Formats: sequence, C-alpha cells, structure tokens
Amino acid sequence: MAGNRLQSLTLQAFRLLPVKYIDLRLNQISSIVPDEPDFLRHVTQLDVRDNRLSELDASLFPRLEVLHCQRNRIGHLRLRGCTLKALHASNNELHELEVSPAASNLTYMDVSRNRLDALPDWLSDSKKLEVLDVSHNCISELPQWLFCSSSLRKVLAGHNRLQRLPDRVDRPVVEVLDVQHNQLVELPCNLFLKSDSLRCLNASANKLESLPPSSLSEESSSILQELYLTNNHLTDKCVPLLTGHSHLRILHIAYNHLQTFPASKMAKLEELEEVDLSGNRLKAVPTTILNCRRMHTLIAHSNAIEVFPEVMQLMDMKCVDLSCNELMEITLPENLPPKLQELDLTGNPRLNLDHKTLEQLNNIRCFRIDPPPTSFSASEAAAGPAVWSHGYTEASGVKNKLCVAALSVSSFCGSREALYGVFDGDRNVEVPYLLQCTMNDILAEELHRTKSEEDYMTNTFLVMQRKLGTAGQKLGGSAVLCHIRHDPTDPTGCFTLTAANVGKCQAVLCRDGKALPLSLLHNIGLEEEYSRVRQHKAIITEDNKVNGVTDSTRIMGYSFLYPAVLPRPYVHTLTLTPRDEFFILGSRGLFEALDPDEAVEAVRKVPDALAAAKKLCTLAQAYGCTDSLSAVVVQLSVAEDCCCCCCSSAAPQPPPSPGPGLYPPSSSAGVPPSSCSEISSEVSASEMSSEVGSTASSDEPQILLQEAHLHLHQQTHQALQPNPNTRLLPCCSLHPASSVTPGATSCTVATSIMAVASSFQRQLSSATFSSALSDNGLDSEDEEPIAGVFSNGSRVEVEADIHCLHLLQPPPPPPPPPSTPEAPEEAGPIDLVAEMSASATVNISQQAEKVGNPGTTTEVPSKTLGGKRRGNGSVAPQERSHNLIEVAADEPSKKSGGYFTAPAQPDPDDQFIIPPELEEEVKEIMKQHQQEQQRPTKSDQPTDYYDTPL
Repeated sequence: MAGNRLQSLTLQAFRLLPVKYIDLRLNQISSIVPDEPDFLRHVTQLDVRDNRLSELDASLFPRLEVLHCQRNRIGHLRLRGCTLKALHASNNELHELEVSPAASNLTYMDVSRNRLDALPDWLSDSKKLEVLDVSHNCISELPQWLFCSSSLRKVLAGHNRLQRLPDRVDRPVVEVLDVQHNQLVELPCNLFLKSDSLRCLNASANKLESLPPSSLSEESSSILQELYLTNNHLTDKCVPLLTGHSHLRILHIAYNHLQTFPASKMAKLEELEEVDLSGNRLKAVPTTILNCRRMHTLIAHSNAIEVFPEVMQLMDMKCVDLSCNELMEITLPENLPPKLQELDLTGNPRLNLDHKTLEQLNNIRCFRIDPPPTSFSASEAAAGPAVWSHGYTEASGVKNKLCVAALSVSSFCGSREALYGVFDGDRNVEVPYLLQCTMNDILAEELHRTKSEEDYMTNTFLVMQRKLGTAGQKLGGSAVLCHIRHDPTDPTGCFTLTAANVGKCQAVLCRDGKALPLSLLHNIGLEEEYSRVRQHKAIITEDNKVNGVTDSTRIMGYSFLYPAVLPRPYVHTLTLTPRDEFFILGSRGLFEALDPDEAVEAVRKVPDALAAAKKLCTLAQAYGCTDSLSAVVVQLSVAEDCCCCCCSSAAPQPPPSPGPGLYPPSSSAGVPPSSCSEISSEVSASEMSSEVGSTASSDEPQILLQEAHLHLHQQTHQALQPNPNTRLLPCCSLHPASSVTPGATSCTVATSIMAVASSFQRQLSSATFSSALSDNGLDSEDEEPIAGVFSNGSRVEVEADIHCLHLLQPPPPPPPPPSTPEAPEEAGPIDLVAEMSASATVNISQQAEKVGNPGTTTEVPSKTLGGKRRGNGSVAPQERSHNLIEVAADEPSKKSGGYFTAPAQPDPDDQFIIPPELEEEVKEIMKQHQQEQQRPTKSDQPTDYYDTPL
C-alpha cells in the first residue's frame, strides 16, 4: 500500500488479512483509527516511513518485531517490547519513548535526530542490544550501565550535550564509540584500561585537554585501531599517551595545539597507516615516521613545517599533503614510491623547485603546486582591487579513488566575472571529469544566447546532459555552479551571484556571519518531485531511490531514468552586498558530515581561502566521511558602491566577437591569478571506462568554426575596399586605443590573426582545473584530434600569442577596376583559421626590421616583452594578455595514458594552419604584402614605434 494518498489508517481493514508485513510508506497518513490488538496479532513488521504522523501507538500490534517510522513528526511513541527486535525512528520529534514490557529481545535501536534529553530507563533491561544510535539529540548524560553491557557493540552518541561520560567501565564489549560534537573535557580515566574490545573511538569536536592512559605499564593490551581527536584542545602532553596503542592504524589529531611530536613517540607507532596532523603548530614531522612501514597517507597542512619529511622513502605511500606550510625546498630519493598518487605543495610561497625535481614528480597522478608569480601591467594594476579570491581542495575516499572534481575560473569572460563549480560522481570518475572539462565552455556560450539568469544556467545543465553522451546513460553525478557577474551595460550596477545545482552538491553563502543556503536537494521528500516521479511510473524502492538507482530526482546523467530523473537545476540569484563574506561549494560527503551552519562557522575566521577549503575537508574526514571530498571557498570583498572593479583607468575592452555564439574576449584586469594550479598526470586507463564519454566533445565548436570562417571571409572582402577615414580598433590588449591613429594600420598578417584569435578566445590561464584530466578536444580515443589542438600528454595547450605591427599608411592608391581587384595597403583581416597550435609561433621580426625609415636599422628584441620562451618554440608572456586562448603550465611532458590522451605533440614548423579553400587567396595577399614591404616608405613615426615581435 506504499505510495498512495492515504490520509487516515483504519486498522479494522487488516482483521481478515493474515499479512505479516504492512508497507504504508510514502502516504499522507496523519491519524490511525485503532482496533482491538487481538485482531492484529499476525502483524510482525510495520513500515510507516515518510508520512505525517504526530503520534504513534504501535502497542496495538502485540507481536511486532520490526518498526520503521522514520521521517514523520512523531513526538510520542508507544510500543510493546515482548517481541520487538529492531526500532527505526530517526528524523522525528521524539521526546518520549514508552515500551512496556521491557524489550528483552531488542538488538537494534536508532532514535537519532530527535529531541530526547535522556535515554529511557527500560533500555537497561535490553540484554541483547548491540547497536544504539542516539546521535543528534539533546542528551546531557549517559546512564552508568552503558559501559557495563555485555552485548552492546556500537554506541553512537555524537551531536548531543554530553559534558562527561560514565566513570564506571567494567569490561564492556563496545567496539565502536562515537561521542563527537559534545562538550567533553575529559574521557574516563580507565576507558582504555578496561575496554579490551574498543577498536574505534571518535571524540572529535569536543573540549578535550588530556587523554586517559592506555596502560599502567610498558606493556599494553589495547587493540585500538582508529582514533579521531580532531578539533580539540590537546597539547604536547598528550602525545606520550598515544604510544601505548601499538596497533593504531589511523590517527587524526588535527586542529589542536600541538607544537612538537617527539620522534621517539612516533617510532613506537609502527602500524600507523594514516595520520592527520593538520592545523597545529608543528615545525617538522618526526624523522622516525620511517619506522611506520605501512604508512600510506600523511596529511599535515596548515602548520609551520620548514623541512620536507622523508616520507618518500616509504614504498606504500599514496598521499602526501603538506600545503599551507613554510617549505623552501624538498629532497627526493632516486625512486619515488610506486603507489604515490597525490602530492599537494600549494600554499608554500617560499618553495622553489628546480626542473630536475619537477621532472621527477612527473609521474604522480595529482601534483599540485603554486604557480609562479605573475607581473601585471600598469593598466591592469590600475583596474582596482580584487572582489573575490578562492581556494579549493580534493580528497580521495577510502579506496583512493577520486570521484570528485572542482572548477575555478577567477576571470571568466572578463575581469568582472568568475565561475566556480564542484562535481561529484559518487562512485564513478568519468562524469565529474567530463563536467569539469566542458561545463565552463557551455556556460560561456549560453551567456550570449540568453539574457535571463535562470535561463542561461538552466540551458547550461541541459546542454551538458546531451554532451555526456554514453557516459551519461548509465552513470550520473551531482553538480553545483556559482557564477559571479557584473552587468557590463550598467557601470554603477552591483555584482550578482547565480547558483545552480542538481544532486547533492550544495553551495552556501555567509552573510552577516550566518549561513544562507543557495541550493536545494531534490528528492522524493519534496511533494512536487514525488508527484512528478510517480506520474512517470517510476518505482521507488525501500531506500527511497528511483528505480533503486539514485535518491536524487534531479541529477546529471542517468539518461535511462528519464523523464523521472531530470538534469534541470535549481537556480538561485541574489545581489552581493558588503555583508557577504564568502561562499562555499561542497560535494555530497562534505555537507553530509558538516551542516551549512557548522561549515560557515568553521572557516569564518580563516583568512586564507585555500586553508579554509583544506580545513573543511579535514573536518569532514574526522567526523566520519569516507567518500571523496571536494570544497571550494570563495572569499568576497564587495565595496559599498558594489563596483570595486569599475574604474575609469581600467583597460579598454577589446571589440566584441563577430558571429553568433562566439566567446567574447576576456579581460583579466583587476583580478589576480588563481591561488593554486595543478600539474597532473592522467588517470590510468584502467580507471576509465572505454565506453564512457564517446560524445564528450560536442560538434558545435566545428559548426561555430565554419560560421566564423564565413563571417571573416565576408569581412575580408569588405575590408579590401579602401576607406581612408576608417579608424581601426585596437587589436591587442598590449596596445591601448590611444596609440592607434587613423594614419596607422595593422600589419595584414598580424591583424588577421588577431581578428581570428579574438573571435575564438577561450578561457584564460586563470582557470585552474583540479582533476588529473583535461579536455584535449577528442570525442573518443578512436577519433581524430581537432586541428590545432595539441597535448603534451596531460595538459592541453591551445595558445595564440600574436602581437601587432603598426605601419604608416601611405596615400591611398586609386581604386582598382572591379575585374582585377588588388588589396590596398590598409587591408583588413585576412581569412585564417582560428585554431592555432600552442607550438606555432609567427616570427616576423626580420620583416619588421626592414620596414621603417630608409637607411635606418631598427633593433627588435627576440623575445616577447616580459615573456618566456617555451621548450616547444612558443612564447608565453608573463602578463595576462587578451590574446591568450588557453595556456598550460610550463612543465615537463607527461607520460601518456588515460581517457583524454592526445597524440604526441608534433615539432613546431613555425607556420600557420590554413584551410585548403583559402590557400590561394592567402598566398596572393602575402605576396602583395611582401612587395609593399620592399618598397621604401617614408614614415613620420619614430624608429622604435614597432611592437615587439614573437
């Protein structure tokens, strides 16, 4: 009878039905009409989950064994305990629980997330109770018999108001004890001495200042394997007390007041596999960590560590996180651990790595390090202070499988926009990586197609659903995007924040120190979602999942569940004010371990965004999260007038892109580069499904390219007509509009390149992708790569760095006859393909030296101003240029492997890629241009007027 619209339950209807199991889930039952208990003796299981009950008298079922009444409004529950074995009553408003007679056969009891202020007295007579969950209540004291029970094996009492635990500990058989998020100052002094079976203790988020001893002698009988003490007040005096737990495998002691960890004490913890020392005041990791031969995870961020530990000599090492420290150099052995997958060194401003070290770290799947400092030009520095800064982090789950991805673009489609996102694939890695590589491009395109905030965000998710291809048929993932934008037509307007989410990824804004949710979780708990799912004949299983697959009714992927499951997001738009301090984007696991209020409070006083994101993930892991985690923290600094970036001295915006659907030129003025970048190898092919993402790259870019060819082709023929009164727009961000006079034109080749480059400009180098994969333009492994897109094995480089040459305009020649048109000297942009390889560099310095005053030799530098020549022949300027399409980090070449692997990068030929149909026309124009250069031309400009060539 589940999934109907019953509002009242009449028990007389079950008199003549000899059923044992009654399923009344997902109804609207608010009242029950009782009947004589003798007529209901055959019922042993009752399920009334997800109804509207405010009171339940289950004593009418005298032989009831299992009761499910979660997610109701029950305040008073009455039961018969003669045959009761399991009670599931979480997510209610219980303040009174009455069972008579005593439940002597009760083995499982879950009354979490209620309003109980004490455990019921009858519970002491339940001699078979094994699991007790009373978390998220208002309990201030636990009964004395709790640690004397001979049957209780798991006690979950976190998120209460406990100030102390029972002092009486008499050989309990408790294996798991969770007392996190209470007000405990100390633990029972004999807790470890007499708890012979205790394997896992979580006492995080308390006020502990000391720990009980593990033994009274050098020998200890402790079998404790997991100890979580994060977010307490522990000092160095507690470290010696840990050595008695010789079987300890996992130790989380982050965010305490530790200043040292003696090497002699670490040496005794030989079975340690995972240790988290983050958020303390440590200056070094003990060298005796080499005694821990099984160590695979070391997390010690947010300390003051100056010396890189010798953990690289441990062959089982998989993850090392030493971010936000004071490292200056690292020393590596000749051979790195073969299982090493993650190394995070971001947030160490004084760290200097040579090329040999970078080459040695090349094989690590995920290697993060700060980017080199970027010098801004005068015009960019004058654009005003930054309004936002961000930090992000990721953490693998228990199986060392990273199923999350983060997206951070601090300068998105201009200096007044930013885009941040978090994607969670639950147990698959394909969908989050595809979302990360593609979603920002789709959103940039939709910004030009729609004007409404809700429409362009909604369209972005719907288009992305189609681009998932085969990956989105049987796989799915949650996603959340936050887009900061400023109306370019209103210079005095305010910044707006648009958030959109599907699935369980969420965003929360801190306004006036309070958490303001920006997301909505779509599940069958929402009446409109439940009605829609039922309308499409979908099956809702007992765990509230649609067809037993997902409990989210709106999520990316899972196309085979359409139309019951949709990718349409929840969109929320608000105006940013000076009261807004920061906002957080988090994956599913983050907000399952931390509620929004706690997350905001935890990082509100952390000045650095990267350290704040790190802290969120560390706290989530200490509080019990075992899944992959991702967090993005964006700190805001909005002025009173809401226009910090609106400055009269800001750099001029380049001309708009021609053609429909093309990306606008981006400006990075006023926004610093992202706080961290990543040099990452690719995930092994064994982790990526061969059938996934065959349509990850859409065919739309090729269509847009054809449209751009046609548009530029028409512009070329129009520009061939002489027009001496035409004032040319600036074609390079390094040349302000004031330097372009009506008498000066751009070089034909350089101008055409700039026109094309500005039309197809992608995201700037400030876009930091946190996963190990990046899109190289391949639809699948068996298709040909897109022309002009090359990869060095792990990071795609699509770069155009072309500077303009301004030549003096000679007197216009007489117009040629229509039958034989010739290109005048002020010819407009020629028609060239927009996709240029990062390795292709135009060297026209020799031609530039020949142009100028007769008999005058102009010395032109061989490098770009402030730039650095790459190993592949291209030049990447240090300043942020509008001509930059997409720049990868200057890093050693990565080994091939993974889903997005591109062909090996070809040697640069220093030539353009010209479409065959335009080859003759380009040759003719180039020939005419060379003839014009050979002619002596009088110039009124100084000899150093020419810009620096590549």
